[in-house]
Amino acid sequence: MDLKQLRYFLAVAQLGGFTRAAEQLHVAQPAISMGVRKLEDQLGLQLFQRTDRKVRLTDEGLRLQQHAQRILQAVDDATLEMAELKGLSQGEVRVGIPSMLGSYFFPPILMAFRHRYPELKLTVIEGGTWQLQQMLERGELDLGVIVAEFVPEQLQACTFLQAQMLVTVGQEHPFAQLAAVSPAQFFAQELVMFKEGYFHRKVVDRLASQCGLEPDIGFETNLIPLIKSIVQQGFGVSTLLEMVIQPDDQLVTRPFTEPVWLDLSIAWRKDGYLSMANRAFRDFVLEQAG
Repeated sequence: MDLKQLRYFLAVAQLGGFTRAAEQLHVAQPAISMGVRKLEDQLGLQLFQRTDRKVRLTDEGLRLQQHAQRILQAVDDATLEMAELKGLSQGEVRVGIPSMLGSYFFPPILMAFRHRYPELKLTVIEGGTWQLQQMLERGELDLGVIVAEFVPEQLQACTFLQAQMLVTVGQEHPFAQLAAVSPAQFFAQELVMFKEGYFHRKVVDRLASQCGLEPDIGFETNLIPLIKSIVQQGFGVSTLLEMVIQPDDQLVTRPFTEPVWLDLSIAWRKDGYLSMANRAFRDFVLEQAG
């Protein structure tokens, strides 16, 4: 199989169309269509169903997609490793960071890393832990920050930070008079939560499931300033990491009666090649956090 044809096939499969694949690969659409057709002819199989301008993988196409992802990732890894063996002096770090950490924990680390390694390109992607995990597994990210308890077997991870999830309320809320808040008290309130897929939400959902309680989620947003504003005005209760709360936020935090701790880890693919640039970033994060 031709690697170019495989790249065309995988782009069409991931993007759901020949036009989008052509735009992403900066190739003329007829070339994409011809490459995929040649691949189908070579294999003697139909890989896509083409109806009403919609493109969907056939069962055979779904099977090939899994192989194509592994093959192309292995080729990219080999190319990168061989380049480094020739003395490559520049590199790129592609790291995914959840928004709460990206806004409040990582900025000084990212700036310090750029100061130490000014020749390296640093690309930071913000997203939920589930989204970042999928991007890692597909090779779209080199490194990602995830919660240690949710590490799948395809990834390897090192814990760099332990942080406590704290119940967060306005200054006039009754919880402000308590030393700690029980899960039953917390879930009796209207909650302001991140959307599904973010570790903030995963932890709350897990806690509710363990207690047999149903969260009453009144607001869903990934915007931390908006969460703070809603809580400040007394329209809901949330949970945030201690690092997020600033002295002028007019918010009060309390631990759960059984403290909820998160082990935050930096992760990468077990079967992938981690470049010198990415190893340098991983080690730098562990050094700074340690």
